[in-house]
Amino acid sequence: MDLGLQGKKAIIVGAARGIGMATAEVLAREGCDLAITARSEDSVKDAVAHLKRYGTNVVGKPVNVKKADDYKEWLAWAIEALGGVDVLVPITSAGGGLGSEKYWHNAFEVDVMGPVRAVEAVIPTMTEQQSGSIVLIATTSAGEAMGGPQAYNAMKASLVTWGKQLALAHGKDGIRVNIVSPGPIEFEGGNWEMIKGTMEKFYASQLRQQPSGRLGRPDEVARAIAFLASEAASWCNGSHLVVDGGFTNRTHF
Repeated sequence: MDLGLQGKKAIIVGAARGIGMATAEVLAREGCDLAITARSEDSVKDAVAHLKRYGTNVVGKPVNVKKADDYKEWLAWAIEALGGVDVLVPITSAGGGLGSEKYWHNAFEVDVMGPVRAVEAVIPTMTEQQSGSIVLIATTSAGEAMGGPQAYNAMKASLVTWGKQLALAHGKDGIRVNIVSPGPIEFEGGNWEMIKGTMEKFYASQLRQQPSGRLGRPDEVARAIAFLASEAASWCNGSHLVVDGGFTNRTHF
């Protein structure tokens, strides 16, 4: 299948590892020019060097999405450096955590306002060119009560509703907005690797719920994101795609 991504310009926020890095790699392989970021300068440099092997234009600079002015400046730089924007995938997350208000503040600034500021930055360009694709990243924890009362779950859930609203509001502008909700994804240095080492019983209980007997890989989510970002998904707008290997118990009618 030709995804029609050759020559497209994509911004990925949070592309240094995990699902973000895997998504950047899939898009680069498909011929996209990329602007990427993460908090660490070294990790961004390493990611840019790795992605350039695919022969497309790849630029990147570090930024902390919680610093609103710096983040907005980075987004403007990314659009200018690419000479436009066709695809936006904001992936950064503050992660989970129970209890303290600090988790709620972090989750709001990163998981909600991170995507909000990115969308606000790209909408004018996408509207002017009457085309664009935005893929928001939620989680299966947004649809099921998993892991206790966490800000992460609640904030990610808000993206599902907001994404649908964006799709309805901007379809007339040629802009598609879709949502991907990954299940548990394991990779080196990721949360589930940490959980495996520190909460063995919990990890084992989650593993037992997986029909395939394993957790997912970043590339398995990345390919779903790339599809929704592409022209091959031209009639997908406001869709919510769960990518979890059958982990969750929800039934969609």
